[in-house]
Amino acid sequence: MESLCPILERMPVITLEQMKEVQLLNRMDQKYLLNRSQLTDLLHVVENEYYVQRIAGDALAPYKTLYFDTVDLAMYTAHHNKKLHRQKLRVRCYRSTQTTFFEIKNKDNKGKTRKKRIPIDASLFEDCLNVQEVRDFLKTNSPYALSALLPQVENSFRRITLVDKAKTERVTIDSEIRFVNRQKGTSFDLSPLVVMEVKHEVGAPASAVEQALRCLRVQPNRMSKYCIGTVLTNADAKRNRFKPKIRNIHEIIATSL
Repeated sequence: MESLCPILERMPVITLEQMKEVQLLNRMDQKYLLNRSQLTDLLHVVENEYYVQRIAGDALAPYKTLYFDTVDLAMYTAHHNKKLHRQKLRVRCYRSTQTTFFEIKNKDNKGKTRKKRIPIDASLFEDCLNVQEVRDFLKTNSPYALSALLPQVENSFRRITLVDKAKTERVTIDSEIRFVNRQKGTSFDLSPLVVMEVKHEVGAPASAVEQALRCLRVQPNRMSKYCIGTVLTNADAKRNRFKPKIRNIHEIIATSL
């Protein structure tokens, strides 16, 4: 992704402190899957319309996330089986600042995702389930017994964050995605894929990024990193529902090779 650096260098900067102005209280989230070539074309089109967030001078911020699940993958299976109410548990480290959170993501029967999180020390990333604050947090907010949870899939990626000049839209662009399955000892490099998420107020007109995506013929396309990472690293996981998604991902990647 170093080829993007010249484009990102030309874009004006928004700081973490300034990001607090982008509230998006009644927001719409839409995901898109594309390849590196499409991302380069898109950024060339929209570079004058957006700020780029830099942390410690870096526009490509490294992230690391570890998902927890039961031995029989109850949370993964709930997603696979299209359960309306489902939950995911994870610890995420923003590696540029070492800021680390334990997070609970809940999806309700209206398709809304609500996230709760608590900060923990970065040194406790691996041992987070033994942190008393995390244990109390889980007991209050999760139906899953602490004793049933295992570290399952770790992912790492680098994120570009863009904000439109009016500060009414936030765009995250995840690349260099890699998975490691902690239980199976397997890994998968999905770095040719780019996952983009566009977040803006409900009812807002199509933004510069959305217009550029349409011109590139990139349609909305949702993807759960945890679920896809599980499919790609765990041969025993139920997968029928995700087979078309995996084929689609490989097709997107292949068009840039």
